[in-house]
Amino acid sequence: MSTDIIEKTKKTAELYFKGVQGERPFDLWRSFDRDLAKDLSLFITGQMYAREKISHPTRQLITVAALTVLSRLEELELHIHAALNVGCTPQEIAEVIFQTAIYGGVPATNQALKALRSVLEEKGLWPLQG
Repeated sequence: MSTDIIEKTKKTAELYFKGVQGERPFDLWRSFDRDLAKDLSLFITGQMYAREKISHPTRQLITVAALTVLSRLEELELHIHAALNVGCTPQEIAEVIFQTAIYGGVPATNQALKALRSVLEEKGLWPLQG
């Protein structure tokens, strides 16, 4: 296995998930199958998230939108943390969530805004200023 992909995986995971509390998906996967967890992590974090075709902030805003529409709230909170870690503002994240109301419905938007508020409270960034 290339040390380059291992280093990319570590670097990208640190960038996205630094300071995230609680169980991360990798930890859950590893508790069931260590080898598969490693393979998934190398692919998802080391290859997909590490790609440079679009910026990390853009990639995370897309992820927030998709997870909002799918109502995947635990994963959404993880990626709200990641979006903040790569430089997205709370206002940008909220705007992306509002945009999804057209396609995912207002209930999904409301749940996602609650997830955003929860993460912002955890980080001491709530209430928003301005």
